[in-house]
Amino acid sequence: MSSIIDLLFHPLSNAIMTILTGVTAIYWITTFFAGDLFGDAGADTDLPVHGADLDTDVDVDGDDVAGDKSFFQKALEFVNIGKVPFMVVYSVFKFIAWIITLTSSVFLGLASWGWKSVVILFPVFFVTYLITRYATKPLIKVYDAMGYNGEEPQELLGRIARMRSTISGDTIGAAEVKIQSDIIRINVKSKTGESIAYDAEVMIMDESSDKKFYLVVPEITLSNIV
Repeated sequence: MSSIIDLLFHPLSNAIMTILTGVTAIYWITTFFAGDLFGDAGADTDLPVHGADLDTDVDVDGDDVAGDKSFFQKALEFVNIGKVPFMVVYSVFKFIAWIITLTSSVFLGLASWGWKSVVILFPVFFVTYLITRYATKPLIKVYDAMGYNGEEPQELLGRIARMRSTISGDTIGAAEVKIQSDIIRINVKSKTGESIAYDAEVMIMDESSDKKFYLVVPEITLSNIV
């Protein structure tokens, strides 16, 4: 028994993955007893939204907006997020990484590496990322049969956002909108072409025909109409 505990928490790389996997196990146990094992399994900090693309960069120009999906979006799709709930994919990823880390510590003798053993996590995460794509494929049919169609999209039109750049005319910039406790960054353009300063509050009025950005106007308040 003591040898198993020693393996789980020694060296440091094993301890990190054991703790992370343990946290995930607690999450699923709590979710199970809460009676919502499948209902919120797809909870994610990156909430999908209707329409225009999300932006992960501080500064945005027209060429970026006109491009295809971002690298981050493609990376998520590679491991079947969208077809399988985020937390399920994330849990599979951590479990596989945990097993590989424990196994590698035995065969590579990482116990003698001390804290330097954390270096092994980089190649482990890369290999795990590739394996996760195929490990979650059988789950696609399961969730499809359950009627899972991805995360519930969020409607942004009419919401208030805060500018993260200054825009005017045809300039496309970035703004952040808060949904519950999550911050979503979106590509925006002034609807009227008037200048909108950094950190100003704006209202999301419409979206472009190609669904690449939102059209915004300065938020109407008592202070700016009198």
